[in-house]
Amino acid sequence: MTETPPNVTVEASQGAVHLEVDPSIYPLEAIYGAAYVFIDRCYVFLYRPREGAIRITLSTKAAEPGEAALAALVGEFSNELLSCAWRRQITEENRSLIEAVTSQALAGAMGPPSLDDLADFDFSDEGFEDPLGIAQSWEEKHGRKAPRGGEGGEGQSEGGTP
Repeated sequence: MTETPPNVTVEASQGAVHLEVDPSIYPLEAIYGAAYVFIDRCYVFLYRPREGAIRITLSTKAAEPGEAALAALVGEFSNELLSCAWRRQITEENRSLIEAVTSQALAGAMGPPSLDDLADFDFSDEGFEDPLGIAQSWEEKHGRKAPRGGEGGEGQSEGGTP
């Protein structure tokens, strides 16, 4: 068998390998994800023999595999388990960003308003209720500016050249 980390124990028997992992290192969601990737190649059984351990049995669907094939299966499952655990951690750390991007994408997918929406919209210039009297238009607050013209003649730029 190949070298395995101390937190994973492996035993091989009759075309199957049994791995025992610590769920505090590999979350249950990551174990499910890795197991799902392998269901086309082997039968996957999960069992909790005691608190703080999950036993994973990978039983090949093919005829009796050799020792090298079982070792490769353990290595591939270990790599997939690590990949799923890392993906889960990245997803948790970036959950708010993922939600923001998704909501913006869905909002953008709605497209511009339809003609019916625009027809129903109130474009009137009527004022709205302002019980505190704090709403003012730009013109009311700052006044209208005098039109430019009389200085320097018509068609002249500020520098004085036509």
